[in-house]
Amino acid sequence: MIVRQAANVLEIMEFFAQAKKPATLAEIADHFGWPRSSTFNLLATLSEKGYLYEPRPRAGFYPTPRWLAMARMISEVEPLPPWTHTLVADLSAETGETASIVAPAGVMAVFIDVVESKAAIRYFATIGHRVPIHATASGRALLLQYSQEERDSVYRKIEFKQYGPSTPISIEAVEAELRNSIARGYCQSFGDYSRDLAGAAIPLPIGDRRLSVVVAGPEFRIGPKVADVAALIARTVERLRPKTTAA
Repeated sequence: MIVRQAANVLEIMEFFAQAKKPATLAEIADHFGWPRSSTFNLLATLSEKGYLYEPRPRAGFYPTPRWLAMARMISEVEPLPPWTHTLVADLSAETGETASIVAPAGVMAVFIDVVESKAAIRYFATIGHRVPIHATASGRALLLQYSQEERDSVYRKIEFKQYGPSTPISIEAVEAELRNSIARGYCQSFGDYSRDLAGAAIPLPIGDRRLSVVVAGPEFRIGPKVADVAALIARTVERLRPKTTAA
C-alpha cells in the first residue's frame, strides 16, 4: 500500500534530481498531472518546512540544502565501510557489468550502492532499486543469512508470482534453490525476475548487517560465465575485506 501524499513528496524530489533546475508550480503540476491547488498546498508546505525555496523571484522552486544536511546525518548512522564501494567499483570495471550492494527490506531487497555498467545494453539499477527477495540472486543471498524461522516469517508475507519461466513460486521451490546455492557456492538467477537478465550473488555479512553483493547483466553476455563471475566476486571480497575487523 502506498500513501499518496508521502509518495508525492518523494516524486517531487526525484523530479528535481532529474531536472537539475528550478521549476514553477505550473511546470510541476503539468509534469505529474496533479491539480494546481493540491500542488500549491504541497509546495507551500515544503517551503514552510524549509525544504524548498525560490532562488530568484518568480523563477520557480528548488530544494534547499536542508535535504542534503538531513541525508548526511542519516547516512552517518549506518554507513557502509569504504571498501564496499571499492568492491562494486572493481567488480563492475573487471566484468563490464552492473555491480551492487543489496540489503533486506521486508519481502524485498533494496540496492544501497550501485556502480552501473558502461555498456549500452546493461542492467539499469540505481540506489533504492527494489526487487523481490525470493526471486533474485541478490535477494536469495540475503535469505541464506536468515534462520529457518526468520525465512518462514518472510515467506508468509510474500505474494508468489510467476515473473518468468524460472521464478520460484512456492516456499518449497525457494528453499530448494537455496540448497542448490549452498551446494554451488553462490546464488544465481537466469530471468527469474527480470526477463533476459542474469546475475550471480554471494552473502556479504558485515558485523550484524545482512548484505549481499551481486553482479548482473544481459543473459546473453553474463549467462555463459556466471560461475566465473561468482568466483571473481568471492576473490574480490576476500582481497578487499579487512582482515582484522568484522567490518
